[in-house]
Amino acid sequence: MDDKVVPELTVDDKIVAEVTIPENVAKELLLVSNSSSLETALEKLIELAKEEGGRLDLSSKNVVTTVLHLCQSLSSISYRQLLLSSLKVLRNLCAGEIRNQNEFLQQRGVEIVVDVITSVGLTPDPDCMIIRVGLQLLGNYSVGGGERQCDVWYQLFPHKFLKIARVRSWEICDPLCMVIYTCCDGTDGLLTDLCSEQGLPILIEILRTASAVDRKEVWLKLLLSKLCIEGSYISSIFFKLHSFPSIQNNGVVTHATDQFVIEQPYLLSILSEIVNDQIEHIVVSHDFALSIFGILKSAFVVVDFSIRGKSDLPVGFAPIDVLGYSLTILRDICASDHMTSSKEESSKDVVDVLVSSGLIEFLLNLLRDLEPPTTIRKAMKQDQITEGIISSSFRCCPYQGFRRDIVSIIGNCAYRRRYVQDEIRDKNGILLLLQQCVIDEDNPFLREWGIWCVRNLLEGNAENQGAITDLELQGTVDVPELVRLGLRVEVDPVTRRTKLVNAS
Repeated sequence: MDDKVVPELTVDDKIVAEVTIPENVAKELLLVSNSSSLETALEKLIELAKEEGGRLDLSSKNVVTTVLHLCQSLSSISYRQLLLSSLKVLRNLCAGEIRNQNEFLQQRGVEIVVDVITSVGLTPDPDCMIIRVGLQLLGNYSVGGGERQCDVWYQLFPHKFLKIARVRSWEICDPLCMVIYTCCDGTDGLLTDLCSEQGLPILIEILRTASAVDRKEVWLKLLLSKLCIEGSYISSIFFKLHSFPSIQNNGVVTHATDQFVIEQPYLLSILSEIVNDQIEHIVVSHDFALSIFGILKSAFVVVDFSIRGKSDLPVGFAPIDVLGYSLTILRDICASDHMTSSKEESSKDVVDVLVSSGLIEFLLNLLRDLEPPTTIRKAMKQDQITEGIISSSFRCCPYQGFRRDIVSIIGNCAYRRRYVQDEIRDKNGILLLLQQCVIDEDNPFLREWGIWCVRNLLEGNAENQGAITDLELQGTVDVPELVRLGLRVEVDPVTRRTKLVNAS
């Protein structure tokens, strides 16, 4: 039997317990690090393993095996600081070094680390740093792919993942997302598990934690991008966040409470950031685009349009924020003329799919029902319409920028898409959109988006240009919409085609 040594307890140790370490384990660590105490040895190894050369050198000295044996000896919270240092050593050793990862696999390292996380970290008063570093270690290890991914997954899924996800701590949330993402990356079977009835509660708890601590870390974004934007799971996740059952009604999802919970706009705000930041690189699935359109229609049913919003997103009221973030996502989805769906789907453009599902008609109807922009409201005769009549006859913008966001989506869809330009004309939308080319106090940059939209409607479209000429000749657009913009309609004397030009 090996002689035993008892390490000196550090300041961080909470309870004095009779836990001993095999002498050979302590000696090996002291020797390889050239140290006189176990605490110092671990600190030196942490630093050595930060460098690629250090990890490679230590891979030939069985350090992974030795530190795993140390972890097994320190199965008490009494030696919390030594356990934390041991996990940091293993985390650094497994960062991209295949030999250390192989040794970790051979020594059943995942089982040992998961035991540390559950027995020491997941206590009634969770030790967030033990859990955090343990997850970082498992994430580094699972990056190796294949067998390593499954090794981690089946030790944690679903119950241990769920228990960890319920710890409301930002220190834990992102490394948990890292582990889940790296396990599922390239393994469709595990991704299916994650989005099953067993796995969805894990994602829901992650989102509840992220929302509670208000952190949008990189691994959370990567995971949600894979599941929601590139994948087909946005609806499952979004409506699972709601504690009441959903009912399908003509493509619109409603709930028994006709409300939303705060985690739902939080999820959409993250997805909006991802789409906006990655507009040139993102791959958007048809399912994601159509699901967001469906969510928009669901929110439209719930929102009270009788009150004019006084702030931009987020307003802090879930239904309005769901409505707004759905619009901003659609705006950015429709902003690129080269954006395509995944290879598994048809070659049809994402915008084509949205438009064929009624997006333009829905948005034009939304716009048509809104009260006029502030510039036009102020110019209207008081005996024709008053503020009170406007409020009762028209819908108000529930947040500042609502009208602008609608116009921006229409403008983006119309960009170099003749069939969209024609649909807008056929649905009597040209004059309506001309009326958006004004300054509106409730909608910053409405004028700029209105100009963009009108120019896209006219570009290469003689019929639309002719329609504007007809409106001008009728006196319909002899209004601030064009004059205040410094624009006018001009007829080419040779081609007889009309175009919108600067008045100066």
